[in-house]
Amino acid sequence: MAGQEDPVQREIHQDWANRDYIEIITSSIKKIADFLNSFDMSCRSRLATLNEKLTALERRIEYIEARVTKGETLT
Repeated sequence: MAGQEDPVQREIHQDWANRDYIEIITSSIKKIADFLNSFDMSCRSRLATLNEKLTALERRIEYIEARVTKGETLT
């Protein structure tokens, strides 16, 4: 009987080792996904802010160009 338990115990230990490995990989993938989602949101926010600033600058340039075209002074 003791001879039969040894391979079974070995399989059980191997199974737990595999489960631990799978858990580590799964946890790492979740962390990477969380980081990428956070990075995506941060980039989108920063790009939106830049877009707003660029739009404001474009409007200002159009305004100045219109005044120069009409011959108005900028002061």
